Amino acid sequence: MTLIISLIAFACSLDKSAYHSLLSTPARQTGVLSCAVILCLLWQIKAGILPQLNIHILGITAVSLTLGLRMGTLSVTLAALLHGVFNTLSLYEFANFWLFSALLPCYLSYFLFLLCYTYLPRHFFVYIFVCAFIFAGTVGCLKILSSAMFFYFEGLYTWPQLADNYLHFSIIMWFPEAMLNGMAMTLLITYKPHWVKTFYDKDYLDK
Repeated sequence: MTLIISLIAFACSLDKSAYHSLLSTPARQTGVLSCAVILCLLWQIKAGILPQLNIHILGITAVSLTLGLRMGTLSVTLAALLHGVFNTLSLYEFANFWLFSALLPCYLSYFLFLLCYTYLPRHFFVYIFVCAFIFAGTVGCLKILSSAMFFYFEGLYTWPQLADNYLHFSIIMWFPEAMLNGMAMTLLITYKPHWVKTFYDKDYLDK
């Protein structure tokens, strides 16, 4: 089930013009691959008590803000593939990881960015503190919650097991997730704003 949902979610992100631009622009290829490698390395730093329910910093909000939804989805997929190879995940384990630790956070991050862009003032500090900082921590917590609910309804773990050994980590991980993504985006839009696809000078700086 999770594999089918993941394939559909990835297929929805495909766009002919975006991939044509990627193939014809070496700098974009470098950006997508670099983000994938960084994420894969970041995900190796993990901890956990229950199998398949590891705790680690995602870093995906920064990637989705930098690359946009389509290239961000491709980058996190490549990172998930690398993670699956390095950790010898089964197909079932990979499908779960791809969906809950890669695709879902990427879609959530971009959706929250769109909400912020539409309804909040388009200001430099709003972008940093809301889109990059607050939303990153929120996405990390939602990832933990969605994974717990999935494994609960699958019958693999009881709710007390999940509450005692997994869910409470969402409180602990909120700040590190928010801080890492917020710092990464602050550095990028300070020194390399043209690398960040969702940061528009006319909206965030010219005003």
